[in-house]
Amino acid sequence: VLLNTLEGKATDKLVTALSSKPHYWNSTLDLSAVQEMLPLRLKTYVHTEAVQAALAKYKERKMPMPSKRRSVLVHSSVETYTPPDTSSASEDEGSLRRQGRITSTPFQSHSNVEPWLNRVIQGSSTSSSASSTSSHPGGKPAAASNTFPCHSYISTDNHSAPPDVTTGLVEHLHHERPQLASVRGVPRGYNSSILETADGVPVNSRVSSKIQQLLNTLKRPKRPPLKEFFVDDFEELLEVQQPDPNQPKPEGNQMSVLKGEPLGVVTNWPPSLLAALQRWGTTQPKSPCLTALDTTGKAIYTLTYGKLWSRSLKLAYTLLNKLTTRNEPLLKPGDRVALVFPNSDPVMFMVAFYGCLLAELIPVPIEVPLTRKDAGSQQIGFLLGSCGVTLALTTDACQKGLPKAQTGEVVTFKGWPRLIWFVIDGKHLAKPAKDWHPQVRDASAEIAYIEYKTSKEGSTVGITISHASMLAHCHALTQACGYSEAETLTNVLDFKRDAGLWHGVLTSVMNRMHVISIPYALMKVNPLSWIQKVCSYKARVAVVKSRDMHWSLLAQRDQRDVSLSSLRMLIVADGANPWSISSCDAFLNVFQSRGLRPEVICPCASSSEALTVAIRRPPELGGPPPGKAVLSMNCLSFGVIRVDTEEKLSILTVQDVGQIMPGANVCVVKVDGTPYLCKADEVGEICVNSGATGMAYFGLLGITKNVFEVCISLLTATGVPVSDQPFTRTGLLGFVGPDYLVFVVGKLDGLMTVSGRRHNADDVVATALAVEPMKFVYRGRIAVFSVTVLHDDRIVLVAEQRPDASEEDSFQWMSRVLQAIDSIHQVGVYCLALVPANTLPKAPLGGIHVSETKQRFLEGALHPCNVLMCPHTCVTNLPKPRQKQPDVGPASMIVGNLVAGKRIAQASGRDVTQLEDNDQARKVMQFLYLADVLQWRAQTTPDHPLFLLLNSKGTVTSTASCIQLHKRAERVAVALMEKGRLNVGDHVALVYPPGVDLIATFYGCLYAGCIPITVRPPHPQNLATTLPTVKMIVEVSKSACILTTQVIMKLLKSKEAAAAVDIKTWPTILDTDDMPKKKLANIFRPASPDMLAYLDFSVSTTGILAGVKMSHAATSALCRSIKLQCELYPSRQIAICLDPYCGLGFALWCLCSVYSGHQSILVPPLELESNVSLWLSAVSQYKVRVTFCSYSVMEMCTKGLGTQTDMLRVINLSCVRTCMVVAEERPRITLTQSFSKLFKDLGLSARAVSTTFGCRVNVAICLQGTAGPDPTTVYVDMRALRHDRVRLVERGSPHSLPLMESGKILPGVKVIIAHTETKGPLGDSHLGEIWVSSPHNATGYYTVYGEEALHADHFTARLSFGDTQTIWARTGYLGFLRRTELTDASGERHDALYVVGSLDETLELRGMRYHPIDIETSVIRAHKSIAECAVFTWTNLLVVVVELEGSEQEALDLVALVTNVVLEEHYLIVGVVVIVDPGVIPINSRGEKQRMHLRDGFLADQLDPIYVAYNM
Repeated sequence: VLLNTLEGKATDKLVTALSSKPHYWNSTLDLSAVQEMLPLRLKTYVHTEAVQAALAKYKERKMPMPSKRRSVLVHSSVETYTPPDTSSASEDEGSLRRQGRITSTPFQSHSNVEPWLNRVIQGSSTSSSASSTSSHPGGKPAAASNTFPCHSYISTDNHSAPPDVTTGLVEHLHHERPQLASVRGVPRGYNSSILETADGVPVNSRVSSKIQQLLNTLKRPKRPPLKEFFVDDFEELLEVQQPDPNQPKPEGNQMSVLKGEPLGVVTNWPPSLLAALQRWGTTQPKSPCLTALDTTGKAIYTLTYGKLWSRSLKLAYTLLNKLTTRNEPLLKPGDRVALVFPNSDPVMFMVAFYGCLLAELIPVPIEVPLTRKDAGSQQIGFLLGSCGVTLALTTDACQKGLPKAQTGEVVTFKGWPRLIWFVIDGKHLAKPAKDWHPQVRDASAEIAYIEYKTSKEGSTVGITISHASMLAHCHALTQACGYSEAETLTNVLDFKRDAGLWHGVLTSVMNRMHVISIPYALMKVNPLSWIQKVCSYKARVAVVKSRDMHWSLLAQRDQRDVSLSSLRMLIVADGANPWSISSCDAFLNVFQSRGLRPEVICPCASSSEALTVAIRRPPELGGPPPGKAVLSMNCLSFGVIRVDTEEKLSILTVQDVGQIMPGANVCVVKVDGTPYLCKADEVGEICVNSGATGMAYFGLLGITKNVFEVCISLLTATGVPVSDQPFTRTGLLGFVGPDYLVFVVGKLDGLMTVSGRRHNADDVVATALAVEPMKFVYRGRIAVFSVTVLHDDRIVLVAEQRPDASEEDSFQWMSRVLQAIDSIHQVGVYCLALVPANTLPKAPLGGIHVSETKQRFLEGALHPCNVLMCPHTCVTNLPKPRQKQPDVGPASMIVGNLVAGKRIAQASGRDVTQLEDNDQARKVMQFLYLADVLQWRAQTTPDHPLFLLLNSKGTVTSTASCIQLHKRAERVAVALMEKGRLNVGDHVALVYPPGVDLIATFYGCLYAGCIPITVRPPHPQNLATTLPTVKMIVEVSKSACILTTQVIMKLLKSKEAAAAVDIKTWPTILDTDDMPKKKLANIFRPASPDMLAYLDFSVSTTGILAGVKMSHAATSALCRSIKLQCELYPSRQIAICLDPYCGLGFALWCLCSVYSGHQSILVPPLELESNVSLWLSAVSQYKVRVTFCSYSVMEMCTKGLGTQTDMLRVINLSCVRTCMVVAEERPRITLTQSFSKLFKDLGLSARAVSTTFGCRVNVAICLQGTAGPDPTTVYVDMRALRHDRVRLVERGSPHSLPLMESGKILPGVKVIIAHTETKGPLGDSHLGEIWVSSPHNATGYYTVYGEEALHADHFTARLSFGDTQTIWARTGYLGFLRRTELTDASGERHDALYVVGSLDETLELRGMRYHPIDIETSVIRAHKSIAECAVFTWTNLLVVVVELEGSEQEALDLVALVTNVVLEEHYLIVGVVVIVDPGVIPINSRGEKQRMHLRDGFLADQLDPIYVAYNM
């Protein structure tokens, strides 16, 4: 409708329709709402129609709705957020919405919500959502509900995993190493179909159906797919947006500088503003100057010119003469003074302003601070501080309302300087002395006042206006608006700054006009008040904003008798806003019948720097007829003006803001780079040169030069300066149209440049508002801004949702807004966030404080209640996906030991055959079997102590000497044969807590010829999750008998156990608590050293249970290597704080002491939970030189003792030569460094801490030991690692990652780095799989399924070329070798081995290899409330799980921060962000994250997440 009217095609029918149905307009008006306070965009019917049409295209798109825990849905009521209403923060537009509204056109009623939405909503409470954290004081989610529902999984084959949609590389499905055929967390008694799903994951859970929807939405590529090719060097080049060859280009002529009419010469024009005040104050003292109204609309006070003059004089006198500090006057001319006056008190403000000018002080008007933490208040404080303000003027009432400290003084606001508050009510002012007269000087270039302005980034600057500019501006406004003496003007604007100050305080005094000031509080109660005042005072001029016109429209039906016929000018101060045109048109349509003439409406454009830039003149003042332009939004985004003739969806209708000011020169310059003049059809920044602009930003010379002195650099394209006068930038974007009318299409502050195209924040707000705002957005409060992520602006839209909006409403509104913006602006929204009503930071007059909102968004302090991220559509500048090159064959040509010109990456430890130096040691070396060593020690040194076990108090609870251990082992062997009736070669599960019993039963099994398997006992408080693992190991290892204690035996057969596993199928269970003292007839002796000694079972981080076979030969070789590396002798003591169930922890705890004869002090890690300092106290007490721990232990000490180092003064760690962390992962360098740093004061040497490296195929490959060079650290380029390359960089360079050497290679161990696919040897410093050859390699996997063939190459791999004879074991870890400058004991140069990460854990994304730990490290840094993080992929979507350590309202803040940081640092788009409680991410006993268990739990919907966000 409006479009036709705009183009002058209105038919009679339309006109009658409009006049007969005023309420019809209301419905379209309600669509609007309010921004800044809310500058309104009556989204002309056009826009609403365009949005409707845009949305119609998208009906079919289905998006997965985020899942949310119920407790998060309950947001506290709005009232708790609503600040007390004060006149300066008035904003309740909501109160204007009267009954009888017609709702906006519904897009579709709820009946046809896509059926999947209903399904999802009905089934959305998670399995244990009822037990959300509130019911668990400990904050741990209920684990009880996490049992597997065995019946609901559909079995699918592996190949049905959905295609990879994230890169377009559909054919490259990601293949993992074949996984061990054992189980992931599910014993055999369970429904085995679970195991056969894609990657061992239940398929039809709700989560995966949502992920499937997400994949489906992503499958339709909206942007052309990226060109795929292999960038040879790993310099990942971000895609640079290539300009579209078809984009519109400006074709007009070069524009010239536009000259305004000359300033007329007025006879008797006063030489300064103060001279005018003096003249009227003395010659026309009774003449009314300003009338103030109360909130009922009654005139409470009229200030006359005489009163204004006398009170200003009194104030000036008092300020200069009566305020002293240490007998010196407090102020001297030129000092800055803050003016703090509420919006309801224009009279006092005017007195203060002119009083300061008379005293030659510089007023700095600011807002009244309401609380200590007002939005932007800190920046205002910064401005006051930089202006050197020490005094603030205010009124008595205002001073009483300011927050007070306990002393009764006004508090010092955050970031503010210390201020003296001076109340200027009459009783505090002194009468001037008879001989005192102020000097009323002529207007000079001295500063008259400072107006504050807040920039897009939130920084506040002060713009200085000189006396001369102030006078010239009053002159220009008087001429442009035709002001005459004694006219009446109604002012609705803020009188402290901008047009409200210029018209209502300065120019009005120049012309002895009478101003009626309408406070906001009154507008809130009665939006028609300004119209009524125009009518009752017969005002000739009114100064308003579009919003004021909109408000009065909503209320106009209540008043039939108002008349606007007295108005000759209705100045619309924000005429430059894109939505002002709709307000003006609608206002005219309604009020034309009440005497409003069309030519009276005068939009104007202004900026804080250039003051008034242009204003429309009524015809009687010689103005041309008004202009309108319907422009193509697409061309505007390229900065080109094209009138849109086809009435497409994406258009912007703008009105002119009239002609430029008298006495001014204006030109339009290019927005970016050197300020060249624009062409006639190009959008640029409007620049003004006149005597009536601001002078500078106070105290900021650099930016002043760029803005106020755009001087000679203002060039034509030929390079000739256009003017010798400096121009001032206005920050307004626009062009000059026909009749030299100025058109403004946006502001530089709201400009967002997304991949080369410019979009205006206000336009995007308007589009969002056109999507059913009344139903959804609270009072139309929407903020739009851009954030820079990955070198481009990304659009963020934040809206307040109505308190009664349901989850479904929000989600539907969000998806529609995305679609509407996408259609109309052709730009993607990166993030859309909804916050509870009334929670966004407010600007002084109730609008949204956009820069503060942006700040909160970036700091994670916005606390949204709904978030939708759409990185997949917006981020189009990712590096190109890498495509693997065709396989490299053996043509890599091996020459001697060089691969492609580099040394082959291989290294070995010392030679084991170098015999020991003493007979004792040589004797041990001759034994092939550990059982023999124990017997020999029992005979030769029977009373030599081998083990000491400590409890949490640090007291020794049990010990074992050689003879005691031998005798206990004999008793166990007898019991196995007699009670257990076991045969040689039977498997026995040892289920014991860490202690001497475990060691004795292990040797008992060897004595009896049985094969021991150590198993961690189930946790009595957590049987449901720990017992199935025990059961599984017992079954998979084919154990014929379980040895344990009486307590655990009862537990295994208890009722609670029956709920978790089938207890009837346990094998024989024997307890070893009191065994008969019997001597063993003969001790079993294996036929050959290659026979099996024991089985070592452990669950890998990928959730795979794998048992490896250790022969007697390997066991002895392992002990020998460790003995040599750590120089272990019977006289040594070592302290071990490790779990004794698998890997190196088991070897150190059970095997090494017997072999080397040293004494082991055993500290069970569980005891540290009740006494964190136990391990370090033991090390100190026994003066231990060598100690071993795990990362979990180190972390407990760092976290638990970090604050208590004073209490630990008794501990002395200077004895420690080496402290080794037993690990099967990349060294955690930050943890080891913080541990070293923390305990340095207790004597711990910085060189002592190192790590070991082992894996399933060989439990000890590297160990620092006691000799040899210190571990080295190198820095590698993280981007190169993604391409399987190693590039060393300097510490601190971007993308650098520190890697620490994993200890020294053990004696007898050889290591080579092999290519993961071709299995060829690699060169020095190349990343590949670590292969190991050593006498203590395990001999193979032991699995129940007998699929040894599948994994044979893990233990018997050969290189594809080069040395093809040696048999290697594949560790499954990526790493590299690097020859260092250091020398080792043999005098050779030392080869350092660096472990990068497990191959099974790596994520293949976009053709590159990522290590989860690197992404997790970035995520943990993103926000202080992220306690832990784990990532995994599902169907090539990256899923990030974060543990939130904070209140649940922070949960949604994390979604955007996590997405941003992963994009910035890893160039990856996160697919799903899952926010959970602390402790949900499973961690094994070695302190490693169990990412696959987590993935299974997520897909089976067992995590009870706080929030799951699906990034579109």
